Amino acid sequence: MPTEAEDVRAALLWAPEHQIDLAVKGGGHSVAGTSSSDGGLVIDLSLMNSVSVDPAAKTVTVGGGATWKEVDEAAAAHGLAAVGGTVNHTGVGGLTLGGGYGWLSGQYGLTIDNLLSATVVLATGQVVTASATENADLFWGLRGAGYNFGVVTSFTFRAHEQPNPVYAGLLAFPPDQVEAVIEQLNRTLEHPDPRSGAICIFAQPPGAPVPMVNVIVFYNGTQAQGEKRFAGLLALNPVVNTTATIPYSQVNALQNPMATYGGRKSFKGVFFHPPLAPSFARSMLDDLTARLQAEPDLAASALLLEFYDMRAICAVPREATAFASRSWTQNGLINLRWTDARKDGEHRAWARERQARWKAELDARVQEGVPQYINYAERTSLHLLSSSLAIADKC
Repeated sequence: MPTEAEDVRAALLWAPEHQIDLAVKGGGHSVAGTSSSDGGLVIDLSLMNSVSVDPAAKTVTVGGGATWKEVDEAAAAHGLAAVGGTVNHTGVGGLTLGGGYGWLSGQYGLTIDNLLSATVVLATGQVVTASATENADLFWGLRGAGYNFGVVTSFTFRAHEQPNPVYAGLLAFPPDQVEAVIEQLNRTLEHPDPRSGAICIFAQPPGAPVPMVNVIVFYNGTQAQGEKRFAGLLALNPVVNTTATIPYSQVNALQNPMATYGGRKSFKGVFFHPPLAPSFARSMLDDLTARLQAEPDLAASALLLEFYDMRAICAVPREATAFASRSWTQNGLINLRWTDARKDGEHRAWARERQARWKAELDARVQEGVPQYINYAERTSLHLLSSSLAIADKC
């Protein structure tokens, strides 16, 4: 495994010379499986995981193989936070290069909107710095389409003051309340607050007979402020309520139990333009429930729907970066998990059919094209300047 940019350079030059497929692994979260290569060479960046915080400048410089857990903890030691992902063992590299939504996006935009510079090893073996003032065209491309240009071995981000704990936790509701829950989540977007966000998860907790309607809520403020913000959800009397004030550095661990490594998986990105029709959400929950009851091996599967204030993201001109999906359209993810290899094709086909239904629903509502968040996109491999050199980081 490489420990410096020169090691990465050597691999980049060697692989095409020997016609070897090459993939790059950060945290190993690639939805499309592009952080691995069957029979090829994987550059595992996990040893390049240094994190350096400059409290005076309010910046964080991160190795290309670091995870967000390492960033969150290092920044918190100085009363700071960076805009990162909502699962803390996600790698910094892949999430950043595809855009990067997180709990702080309502206040500070995407992860790429807080990227100040990057060190990149190009396919030629050249090691360059990309920033607003140096290799600006490369810097533009890295922010949103960054899988295509090289291997990033270091990132420098703008950090933000985060001295206070935050209000966050899980609210769980029985399936017969799905319409009421979605209505309340829609209202949070009708009256947006940059300090808040939510992720709705249709999933079957261990021991439960059917999938529940689970909501992870977040408010960057006090418990009283958070409870006021989510009063509508709390009034529905959730059967589980784990909300509390916790350090921000712990928030991105809330989804970890549902995002474990291993097993067979099929992830499919979905999207919706708010307000999400409660009746459509009901149909998707019923569909998932029927599938899980018919296929018990899918019990660890889930459907995730994000509810973020997009105003800070939309405030950045679309042409400023390679990230095109700056709109109020929200993202989601079909996450199927199973163990029986004989069911691979069947389960993947089912997920694709449901993804198509989400696309049709959005097409019917907005009729202006369907955006695709690259970190949730299905793709085979991403090529770096040559069909024989596939460069993919984790997302």
